[in-house]
Amino acid sequence: MKRHTVLDSPYGPLTLVADDGGVLCGLYMTDQRHRPPQETFGDRVAPGSADPAARAFTEAGEQLEAYFAGGLKEFTLELRPHGTPFQRRVWDLLTDIPHGETRTYGELAGALGSPKASRAVGLANGRNPIGIVIPCHRVIGASGGLTGYGGGLERKRRLLDFERGRPAALEVQQSPPPGSLRGPRTGTAGAPDTAPERSRPR
Repeated sequence: MKRHTVLDSPYGPLTLVADDGGVLCGLYMTDQRHRPPQETFGDRVAPGSADPAARAFTEAGEQLEAYFAGGLKEFTLELRPHGTPFQRRVWDLLTDIPHGETRTYGELAGALGSPKASRAVGLANGRNPIGIVIPCHRVIGASGGLTGYGGGLERKRRLLDFERGRPAALEVQQSPPPGSLRGPRTGTAGAPDTAPERSRPR
């Protein structure tokens, strides 16, 4: 059974979803294209809960807070996005795009050994279930245009501007729903004793 929680962010509320093993399998923005129905996210987990998902949400909250503060360039979360084998290959490639850089759909298709598969790569990119952590916002069109993004082109522009060192992109858009979980304070409290490998779909 899945579980979920909600974190505030400079880009609006983020809904985090964990699978029945307590591993992060979803991160969705408000009004995101291809966002699953709310009822599929399972029960909401409270901070400090004994539910296995609570640990995943705490770790994700800490790393997201550090990312938005400009101190984290690479996530080290265990991920389990659900998709087809091809989609998972694309999502795996996305985690190789460095912070502050971009790649085109064609470049990703070439890296997969299928240079004519740009459209298929774009479709898989749009179905990425773990936004920001799996950085689908770092993929652009061949001409350098932003093209599509499930969270909206304005959010994509602001994320890229932020990663390129333009702090004004962090202007808060909206407040979280009442009672939503905010990211934990900066610090290492509750962090795992051994850091996991960097975030990759598994």
